[in-house]
Amino acid sequence: MAPLRPAAANDSALSARSETATAGAALWREALSAIAVFAVDPRIGLRLAARAGPVRAAALQVLHALLSDDIPVRKMPAGISEAALLGGLDLAASLHTGQPVLENGLIADTDGGVLVAAMAERMTQEAAGLVSLALDRRHISIERDGVSREIPARIGLVALDEGMEPDEAPPENLCERLGLWISLEGADPRGAADGGLDAEAIASARNFLASVRPNDGTIETICQAAMAFGIVSLRAPHLAIRTACAAAALGGRLSPSSGDVETAIRMVLLPRAVTMPPMPEAQDDAHDEPDDDGDHDDEQPSSPDDPAPEPEAPRDDSEIQPSQDMTVETAAASLPADLLASLAAMMRPPLARAGAGRSGSFAKRARRGRVVGTRQGDPRRDRLDLLATLRTAAPWQAIRRAERAPGAPPRLLEMRMSDIRVRRHRGKAETATIFCVDASGSAALARLAEAKGAVERILAECYVRRDRVALVAFRGTRADVLLTETKSLTRAKRSLAALPAGGGTPLASGILAALDLARSSAKEGRTPLMALLTDGRANIGRDGAAGRPQAMANAKEAARAVRACGIAALVIDLSQRPSAEARQIAADMGATYLALPRADSRALSEAVAAAPRGGDAARTRRP
Repeated sequence: MAPLRPAAANDSALSARSETATAGAALWREALSAIAVFAVDPRIGLRLAARAGPVRAAALQVLHALLSDDIPVRKMPAGISEAALLGGLDLAASLHTGQPVLENGLIADTDGGVLVAAMAERMTQEAAGLVSLALDRRHISIERDGVSREIPARIGLVALDEGMEPDEAPPENLCERLGLWISLEGADPRGAADGGLDAEAIASARNFLASVRPNDGTIETICQAAMAFGIVSLRAPHLAIRTACAAAALGGRLSPSSGDVETAIRMVLLPRAVTMPPMPEAQDDAHDEPDDDGDHDDEQPSSPDDPAPEPEAPRDDSEIQPSQDMTVETAAASLPADLLASLAAMMRPPLARAGAGRSGSFAKRARRGRVVGTRQGDPRRDRLDLLATLRTAAPWQAIRRAERAPGAPPRLLEMRMSDIRVRRHRGKAETATIFCVDASGSAALARLAEAKGAVERILAECYVRRDRVALVAFRGTRADVLLTETKSLTRAKRSLAALPAGGGTPLASGILAALDLARSSAKEGRTPLMALLTDGRANIGRDGAAGRPQAMANAKEAARAVRACGIAALVIDLSQRPSAEARQIAADMGATYLALPRADSRALSEAVAAAPRGGDAARTRRP
């Protein structure tokens, strides 16, 4: 019989899990509060720092549920072009009518709604500038293609920040205009209450918001908090005041309460803090109470013969130059002590305050590579092939002139949108390998060692194979994205160094997390491959509940979702003997199956390199 674990160890493990669950639920409630405030006043802006996964999907689902149906929600891709953002000349309608016809861009289509910017840390400076102008002016100006017009653009912005490194952050001018900075790192939506809010309550609060007015105390406290935190931007306290008013509108209050002010400082100012004000020290009561022994011998009564004290010389106040430190300390001391204590308890690792953005090189991939022909397209997004366009339109000129309405002005060339031809390029294809590693059970250390060796070996060859690598590990009750797609060997080693192991096997959560990464990679033009390292024996379901039958059913459902998306996959069975469960997961996933109980890093790397990719890779290889 196996020895029983000591009761103290069991109690300690249960206590640790309980504390983790409590902290995760608290972070999720904080995120729900921020989403509700943003839904009341979208002009505040929301920066949501979270990797792609079920937690972020749940947060966006809550946001959609709180917005009424008449509020448009549009998604902004990371590599969007200026023409797609602003709009311009509608070629199809203009060619048909013979007159310039304006086409609205994404910003104008979102008027009165919410724009969700995916991968905001990769947004180009040009796109960030256009969105920032729309946020400031509440309209966009179109001066292109012979069109001059101003279009309303009253939008609220949600920036999805997936950056992992300090230099991976949305552009600075965009972060400046986003009031709410919320991180979902560690948040756990399972079992947490939804806050009792719905779209009807948010709509009522939005209508009531016009009646809310901040009082002088609210403005003074928020401005003093901004000074104490070392925030020099004027937009930050302005957005914090708007946040306090939105929180008051949710509670039906005509003026923000102390709790609303604390919420605004915590969500807007605290993530931007450069310095943390010192906690107020306990007051020394010696000034108010006499000594314990009651002696006052040191106090000598004044004698008539004693000389009178000389009066102090008057000081010239113009010579007193208060330092900057004195100003900050004074502002910090004027903040309520309980507010400072609660803010200190809420301190978390700070978000990157600003970044330069990425160049959006993947958006330019269509213009690179060898020209392999032409296709029908839009010359505003791709390079026009003039000769192919004229060759396509030439055979139809006689028919189109005969169909022209009587009295219509003659045109030298009758063009249609279907005639436009753009160049088709064949660039250098990039691939991405997403490792999904089972970090549970007694063999977890061996699996992780093999995964580390394979990742490092593939990274060493990435310049030859043009391969990117990502890593998902699942254990306990959830799956974690340890490494987003990268070619950096240093970053991979740092992410893999301190990975814990042991616990249950949430196989379905791991497969779905890897699937989200594969979908994102495919949208960016790469060819993803999922490499699942597991024995296939799931015992934790998607909801975190223990139970092998339900866990296996969830895992098979997740595997079939991979097959439905056409993602190439490879299942590597690392059990001591080939297991029927792993073979069944591979069959449901449409994946290549490999039984490698003694696989080393070289064998695993070679298996991944040789695995078929693309939509035709859905087949199973027998050992």
